[in-house]
This record gives sequence, C-alpha cells and structure tokens, in this order.
Amino acid sequence: MIRRTSHTARRRCPTYARCVVNSRLRAAVGAVAAVGAAGLTYATAIERQLYTLRTAHLPVLAPGSQPLRVLHISDLHMLPWQHAKQRWVASLAALAPDLVVNTGDNLAHPAAVPAVLRAFGPLLNVPGMFVFGSNDYFAPKPKNPARYLMPRGRKKLVHGPELPWQDLRAAFIEHGWHDLTHQRVPLQVAGQSLFAAGVDDPHMQYDRYSTIAGRADAAAVVRIGVTHSPEPRILDAFAADGYARVWPGQRPAGTPGVLA
Repeated sequence: MIRRTSHTARRRCPTYARCVVNSRLRAAVGAVAAVGAAGLTYATAIERQLYTLRTAHLPVLAPGSQPLRVLHISDLHMLPWQHAKQRWVASLAALAPDLVVNTGDNLAHPAAVPAVLRAFGPLLNVPGMFVFGSNDYFAPKPKNPARYLMPRGRKKLVHGPELPWQDLRAAFIEHGWHDLTHQRVPLQVAGQSLFAAGVDDPHMQYDRYSTIAGRADAAAVVRIGVTHSPEPRILDAFAADGYARVWPGQRPAGTPGVLA
C-alpha cells in the first residue's frame, strides 16, 4: 500500500522540484488574479472619483504681453450619472480662465452630451477651442490588458458603438468655441492675438496634418497646437511649424496654465 501511494504521487509529480514549481505557479496565478481584482476595484470605485487640477506657468508669450490664463480640460469620459464630476468641472469657472482648451474624450455614454454641457456650464461663455478623441466618436469597450504589451503594429483598434459627437460639436460651436479639427484659426483672447491649429485624433489615424501644415502666424503673441493623442510625429510637426505650445489630451481632468 505504501508503494502504491508512492507510485501515485510520483505519477502526479515525478520530482519534488516540479511539485514546488507547480505550487509556485498556482500561487503566482492566484496573486495576479487578486491584484487584478484589486486594481479593477480601485479603478472603478476610487480612481474615477479622484479629479486632478494642476497648475503650470509657461513662458511662451512675446515680451511685454499680458499674462493669459488657459484652462486645459481633457478626458472627462462622462457618464450621465456622474454628478460629482459635473459639479467639479463646473467649479473650475471660479479660476476665471481667459481661454478653455478641450482636447477630447468628453463622452463615455450615448446619453452623456447633456451631462457634459452641464459640467462645462459657465465655461461655455469663455472663449474656447476643441478637438475630439476616440471616445467622443465611439463608446469605450473593455480591452485585454495584454494588448498593451504587444508591438504597436499588431494592435487592432477596438471601440464600441458610435456616440453622438455631432450633437456635442454643434453645442460647442453654438457657444462660440472653435472646432480646430484640421483648421488654422486666428483669434482674439483678452485683447491679444492668438493663432491655433489642431488635428483629428492621431490614435485613430484620423489626423491629416498636411491640411494645416505651414508656418504659424508669427504676428500672434502665442501659437497653439491642439491634438488628442500626443503622437510624436504630430508634436514634432507642430514644433517644426513654429507652435510655441502644443496641448495634447489623454490626461485626466483640468490643467490650468498661465501663459506669461
């Protein structure tokens, strides 16, 4: 009987080392599963409630120019029931910005346009400019985390159903904001001449920089490039054309900056 037991154990695990390895692999898989569950809980229950406000002073204006306060907002990924987020964004109007730069991914739900407009509230009365990101065009869809370890060329674009981005665009334009999608726009802000240009989302390969290529207006006190995805080829193209400041998206919440 003892030999039979030993024989059975040996068939299941021929060597002690293999038993140890198998045990450690099971423990590792269990640990990864636990960490994954904890990360999911943090991302869904905690992190999405943490709104970020950062301030930076950017010395990009021509000498003698008056400072401009710019509020950069990106990646709200708004859901209709996120009332705390809507109140927080609306509270940013107290910063009294001279200009709002919106770099996309406003939406995360087909019924979120009214929620986004409530969030911006009084900020819609401030001069503004915008481009869209992939999650303005399409609803987010869960992705396999392992795809981020794959070579860039092997990744497939994954997205959900189309979102009502046309309605959001119409509302922004109705309030006087400039759609910079493949546009070069001169504008006056706080009595000063600015020049801005933007592209559609490079992450979706929607960008057509050739439509806005060329030197930015040198007479403007500051020249601004706007894109949702900070692809190096787009950032380099803006820099080569003389844009002193490029605002990319794919960063959370609000980033006010003082241009001096």
